[in-house]
Amino acid sequence: MNKKLLLWAITSALAGFLFGFDTVVISGAESKIQQLWSLSGSMHGLAISAALWGTVLGSIFGSIPTAKYGRKKTLIFNGVLFLVGAIGSAVAWNVSSFFIFRFIGGLGIGISTIAAPLFISEISPAGDRGKLTGLFQFNIVFGILIAFFSNYVIANIAPDESAWRWMLGIQVIPSIIYTIMCFSLPESPRWLIVDAKNEAEGKMVFALITPEMSDNELNELVSTVKASAAEEGKLKQSASKFFSKRLRYPILFAFLIAAFNQLSGINIILYFAPRLLGLAGIEDPVAASIALGVTNLIATFIGIRLIDLLGRKTLLLIGCVGYIASLSVCTYAFFHFEELKVVSNAIDTASTAEQLINMNNETVFFTADDKSKAEVAYETAKKKLSDSTQKASYTGTKVAFDGESLEEVRDIALQVKHEASSSLGSVSTLVLVCMITFIASHAIGSGTIIWVFISEIFPNDQRAAGQSLGSATHWVFAAGLTLLFPIAIANFDAGYMFGFFALMMIVQIIWCAIMMPETKGRTLEEIGEALSSK
Repeated sequence: MNKKLLLWAITSALAGFLFGFDTVVISGAESKIQQLWSLSGSMHGLAISAALWGTVLGSIFGSIPTAKYGRKKTLIFNGVLFLVGAIGSAVAWNVSSFFIFRFIGGLGIGISTIAAPLFISEISPAGDRGKLTGLFQFNIVFGILIAFFSNYVIANIAPDESAWRWMLGIQVIPSIIYTIMCFSLPESPRWLIVDAKNEAEGKMVFALITPEMSDNELNELVSTVKASAAEEGKLKQSASKFFSKRLRYPILFAFLIAAFNQLSGINIILYFAPRLLGLAGIEDPVAASIALGVTNLIATFIGIRLIDLLGRKTLLLIGCVGYIASLSVCTYAFFHFEELKVVSNAIDTASTAEQLINMNNETVFFTADDKSKAEVAYETAKKKLSDSTQKASYTGTKVAFDGESLEEVRDIALQVKHEASSSLGSVSTLVLVCMITFIASHAIGSGTIIWVFISEIFPNDQRAAGQSLGSATHWVFAAGLTLLFPIAIANFDAGYMFGFFALMMIVQIIWCAIMMPETKGRTLEEIGEALSSK
């Protein structure tokens, strides 16, 4: 493979690293942020999902600068957004400023999910396009792994009150490196020919990408791109007619693969990994979450190696089987084992007691209304813990609170949590293995193929808009689920969540088997023509 081509693909794909890092780094800070600003479940969900709402906006409108100003300038602008978001989030002085700067970083994520895969797909030969575009996903999961590891290291060396700021601020370093490297990129040859009307420069970039091509072959390639764009121009009445009959299948497929990607529950598990692992009885959930990041990286590497061999559809089918198996076992475990309910209630009791202690000591920001709500949550959590330990199916210590201080209740809850976690034994390990299997299934399947598939199925003239549709769909579902999770987990058993995601993956495997087309080994022009003519 051309070394320049590989370097350009890696540079563009580094946007994926920042995407993955920004997505998961919040998992180490979310509980501290909730305590610091005394956030309710809904405000906590809104604060944590702030970057995702920025991502939604970026993915909706990201196709505009990508098409108007080119892929290269847009990627450089992304780096600036990542940088501003990282600095601002680290120095945020209240929840409003935190939301704004996380939102800005999210804009960079949303635009990058359009511009980076688009740029890579447009500079890649058909035989290497899956592997090279897959580098974007590989860098996402590499960023996720580094974020998990970074959070673990910072949590152990930084002061507790400021650790979360260091976790978010460390992103400044890769943001600067990425932005500088983007200045070395060429512009997309297809954008130069179709949008900028600069055939000479487009031909020159094609020559750098495929130096083995003769001048006649390069001229033929330029003519093919022009002819494809001209034919597509005849088929559409205007650029505004994106939602047209000829694009009904690409639009449907982009929407479904993006929606199912999030309805698997992947962002919930990544964003709240330490919390979910804690609910499963894992004693050191932050350290255990690193195993998820390592699995994600290895499985993504395998997926990238296989995507041009087995094809996009086969990988998604394999991933669906793993999704369904792992989510179903987790659903059964959280419904069947009373110890898991005790662990969950003990965590809630200890955290609400700790919150009231901090309020009484005035070490966190809160209003009178915040304290009133915290007191209600505390009493509710105590009752749930007491009720769950009294059940006949639970063989551990029975708890009945009667006038204990906040500190005493917190300590009792932590002791009960430790006891219940220890009694779970292999059940906790089983849940961890299922979550690792889930991550591997996602990485090999939907995680590897989503951005490749969406970047392939639209014709040249509508590819940026199609990428925007798929990206916006992905992030609307991600933001919505992340917003609802803190509320849902406070009111429902985790088993309901895992069961819902398992059901959605059953629907996905049916869609994949019956409707999803295979795109491996075909040029972008061939794919666009085939799907547009259905």
